[in-house]
Amino acid sequence: MKVIINIVRVFVGILFIFSGLIKANDPLGLSYKMQEFFEIWNEGLAKSSFFLSGTLVNLFDFLHDHSLALSVIMIAFEIIAGVALLIGWRMKLFSWLLLLLIIFFTFLTAYAFLSGKFKNCGCFGDCLPITPLTSFLKDVLLTILIFFLFFKRDKIKPLFSVKAGNIVMLTVTILSFGMQWYALKYLPFKDCLPFKVGNNIPEQMKMPANAIPDSTVITFVYKKDGKNVEFTADKFPADFNADKYQYIDRFDKVIRKGVNNEPPIKGLSLSGSTDVDSTGIVMAEPYAVLLFDEKFETPVSEWQADFAKLYKEIQQKHIPVYVVTTSMDKAVAKLANTPFRDIPVFKCDYTVIRTAARTNPALYLLKEGTIINKWSYKRFDDALTAFDKVPMLPKPGDIATPGTDSINLKTDSTNNK
Repeated sequence: MKVIINIVRVFVGILFIFSGLIKANDPLGLSYKMQEFFEIWNEGLAKSSFFLSGTLVNLFDFLHDHSLALSVIMIAFEIIAGVALLIGWRMKLFSWLLLLLIIFFTFLTAYAFLSGKFKNCGCFGDCLPITPLTSFLKDVLLTILIFFLFFKRDKIKPLFSVKAGNIVMLTVTILSFGMQWYALKYLPFKDCLPFKVGNNIPEQMKMPANAIPDSTVITFVYKKDGKNVEFTADKFPADFNADKYQYIDRFDKVIRKGVNNEPPIKGLSLSGSTDVDSTGIVMAEPYAVLLFDEKFETPVSEWQADFAKLYKEIQQKHIPVYVVTTSMDKAVAKLANTPFRDIPVFKCDYTVIRTAARTNPALYLLKEGTIINKWSYKRFDDALTAFDKVPMLPKPGDIATPGTDSINLKTDSTNNK
């Protein structure tokens, strides 16, 4: 029995540590997934007559607004709990905490699977996406194993003395929070998103070559005898006529879901105040710089000095620079009293910006739409080295190049200033 307990303990502990570490690489990603859960739950509660729906909506709104803190704490706890299980540290406490945590996780993955509203529950982050069914089955297995360990917790003995165990757990706690702090300030250690260095953005916006589209049929909705009835174009009722049936609507009904039928990058559209899509122009530039900042919540003063040095180098090489944000008016106001006030500003969907920029702001260097490098605002000074290797470009208007379109593009995106 002791051998079985140890095998189960090591397996569960390592799995929790692995799960925590892979999510610690990108805590923002988990927080966005949490927000998705809270939003979907609140949509359902808004239509519900459940007597606690109002209270739950307020609770989920609060958790939604504090999802990053919740994400960081949950990730750290996974790592800490996994190590505690491996070294047998305070098992009376952690056996209860692990049991409660896995019950909660199983509920979440069951909902993700049964609702059909999620393609990936985020259990292993974006670096190791798994289907909701796989995730649910994993948590069912873990629930069984943790219940086993819970009832055998008295037989799990600590590997170290009390003092040594405390030192190990303190070190693990510091590291688990420290890794996440680093990822939030300096970008993830490993980039597993479609905006990673080396990817060509226009190519990532195309449908995969092996995509299988959804299979749909045209479905009609008519009213007959006061009730709505649905039927497809090839199955009209035998008694159909305009006197008995009143047309209500028509829609495409999915009868078989497609496979891999979404591009890695979707919804990317860069437009100025006139709403003209300038994405193609930007991606065709020989070199271009994009400064992503979703809401300009990080004070400009925190990165202005470092970016000013970089911006001077960029200007000297005639490389076009664009700000990409969800709020043009706020961006213009924040940059109004800085050396960057003349940079063209584009608006873009917030989901795209969140995927592209895991820090706000984040800086991209593109070469004909390919991501050469990107930096957190904490590393703007490091970017100078990379721009030293970028060749001097001709001044806009000197000769015809794809980048000369940026003259008109700049007029479009800055005419609101």
